[in-house]
Amino acid sequence: MSCAPAKIVVYVVDDDQGVLGSLRFLLETDGFEVRTFRSGPALLDSLGDGRADCIVIDYKMPGMNGVDLAQRLRDLKVETPVLMITGYPDETISSRAAAVGVRHVVLKPHLEESLAFHIRDALQNAAAPAYTPTA
Repeated sequence: MSCAPAKIVVYVVDDDQGVLGSLRFLLETDGFEVRTFRSGPALLDSLGDGRADCIVIDYKMPGMNGVDLAQRLRDLKVETPVLMITGYPDETISSRAAAVGVRHVVLKPHLEESLAFHIRDALQNAAAPAYTPTA
């Protein structure tokens, strides 16, 4: 009896419910398992509830933007690869994201053709194992 490989688990954080639904559909169609969160604090509150292989964070969210959330994850020693998505092509976003360890910033108009690629690339290049909560 052979075991199927575990699906890649992707956490997606965006304050827009429509975007979350679209990204869930897009990523599940590409074979990922997806958990969605409407805010940075919602993600932080549920970090111990499962395994994340990659975290996709929207840049512009009320309260805690994507860079702040990525920094908070690094402060908590979460070494899971983080990708940032944004509708705002701005070099300062990319440089701020890079400063907190985000290697991929993907523009929302290009998500459909490139998000799955960037997730797989981030996982392939990750130096650390996936985040797994401890009991």
